[in-house]
Amino acid sequence: MEIRQKHLQICGAVIGCALLLRLVLPGQAGSALRLLTGPEATSAMLYLHTGRVIRPVTVTDTAPSLPEPTVPAGSFLPEGEELDTRAAFSREDADLVELINFSGQTVDIPALLTQPLYWDLTGEGPTVLILHTHATESYVNFQDYRSLDPDYNMVSVGNRLAELLESRGIGVIHHTAYHDQPSYNAAYEQSRMTIKDQLAKHPTIRLVLDLHRDAVTDQDGRQLAYTLQTPKGTAARMMLVMGSGSGGLRHPNWQENLSVAVKLQAQLEKNTPGICRPVALRASRYNQDLDPGVLLIEMGAAGNTRQQALLAAEFLADAIFDLANGAAGMQNAECKIDSGGCGL
Repeated sequence: MEIRQKHLQICGAVIGCALLLRLVLPGQAGSALRLLTGPEATSAMLYLHTGRVIRPVTVTDTAPSLPEPTVPAGSFLPEGEELDTRAAFSREDADLVELINFSGQTVDIPALLTQPLYWDLTGEGPTVLILHTHATESYVNFQDYRSLDPDYNMVSVGNRLAELLESRGIGVIHHTAYHDQPSYNAAYEQSRMTIKDQLAKHPTIRLVLDLHRDAVTDQDGRQLAYTLQTPKGTAARMMLVMGSGSGGLRHPNWQENLSVAVKLQAQLEKNTPGICRPVALRASRYNQDLDPGVLLIEMGAAGNTRQQALLAAEFLADAIFDLANGAAGMQNAECKIDSGGCGL
């Protein structure tokens, strides 16, 4: 009842002001009425009456005019195979994906999640490329949270992930170059050349993982750790960082990359709830314009331990395998139903 009275008071105040302006300024009544009843006035009135602030919503349920399913750049669909428009996830699975939108772009997570994925990561030739734009990033117990020792920086996390994927029959190239040496500022330019070169040499690559670790400090300047207690121990929480190109760099197919990212996030959360921080969609592009399968993943933060990041790599390998196997499973099921076999 108290909330209803407050709403009636606010509505009465708006209507009273509108009537007063119509009497005093008849020629400008329309403009004044629109001003008083617009979202800015509503926000101001609510703040004055309750102290609550209405913040704009940037993640919406409005579809961003996604194109009809086609074969994206990067050739997820092997040449000669028919287009399968089914998706591994339903719109209800969107609850598995949390996204923080810093890009200013409109995002429809259910639409992106249900876009078809064409993956066969167990075929001949390498299908996954792992690299590190900031290879010297490290974890606690290292000065400045950086190390040139490949046994303790991001290269060690990449080695663990590569080992786990290869044990599941997935071909991996782990590029261990220190792209942030000698120039940290030129790191993305250097890693861009590496990605382009590897994609040209190995057209079978479907997934490119740029592994980093985050760095977030508390109010006292101490590095934070993002952790999750799991049956296997304490793991670093992961964060997918995706670009949109809204900052000015050309990235016309950013939604294709984001579609892969939200699927991977959903699979990670299905397998290990809480292992992911929200996907961060930013204005940059992080070399993701080079192929729809390029993803940037923060493996914990500077406050985490390397062991926590190595355990996170196990959950990441599981999710990649399950996601790829799910896509392959759909295609295999179609082969068995429609043609009696896959022509193997």
